[in-house]
Amino acid sequence: MPSLRPLSFAAGMVLAGVAAPTLAAETASFAVDPEVKITSDQRTRGISDSLNRPGAKLSIEAVHESGLIGLVEFSSVSKKQFLDGAGLGMTLAGGYRFGDPEGWHFGAGLATELFPGAKFEAPHGFDMTTGTPTGFQTTRYNSTFAVVEIGYGELEGRILNVLSKTYRGADTGGVCGTMLALMPDPTQALECYARGDHGSRGSWLFDLDYKYSLTPTTTLNLHAGYQKIVHFKEANFSDYRIGVTHKRWGFEWNADWVTTNTRVRELYLAQDGDALRATDDNKFVLSISRRF
Repeated sequence: MPSLRPLSFAAGMVLAGVAAPTLAAETASFAVDPEVKITSDQRTRGISDSLNRPGAKLSIEAVHESGLIGLVEFSSVSKKQFLDGAGLGMTLAGGYRFGDPEGWHFGAGLATELFPGAKFEAPHGFDMTTGTPTGFQTTRYNSTFAVVEIGYGELEGRILNVLSKTYRGADTGGVCGTMLALMPDPTQALECYARGDHGSRGSWLFDLDYKYSLTPTTTLNLHAGYQKIVHFKEANFSDYRIGVTHKRWGFEWNADWVTTNTRVRELYLAQDGDALRATDDNKFVLSISRRF
């Protein structure tokens, strides 16, 4: 059965960290900002997408001085977590941002997260009389979101709402089926099935970030997040991160301590050969990035 994983943080970040536009009297201009990042663990919202192993990400952000923003992002993910996939995650996003970057600023947009080929099959029902799972269906991990941002200075808040039928495979088969397969006591899984067959459209994801300049080249980064999954309280969790970014030799060097507070850990386990690997462990993550 699949492990349930969080939204790629890039979907929210498409509206963050971009200076508010100054309207030009004449011709408007574009800025295209590619970035390559290598990390010791590809983590999003505190959970590993790379099975606790190193990963890489390519982001291309386009900003128009009218306030329009677009993002295309490619990241490496584990085929053992995103089953039957190509080991690739893609984010496409667009939106509009306005306001004072040193005061109140706002943004709104849409984002979609794609995992080419990745899918799993799981039971969407359980026959209590015979004690057998039923209604096997195939679910993909692809998701679509609406994004709203509200910020003041270096404080950024983002709210994401799931528009797609499921959120990264979070449906009755993905959640209840994983619990049934991995939990020693099936009671919680059977309670999950008893609620009926559901997807996770309408789920909410919340992020709050703050940056504080320690020196002209060093920044302290603080993050807190929470996800509330419709129909599946077992998948609700919070995540926290504290880290430092240092700019040197044209690179950004990052060191982050990442921690999560998950409710049902079995949803964040992945089969790796004969072993089950937890993807929600607290971890110190190092990364290096370069903009071109």
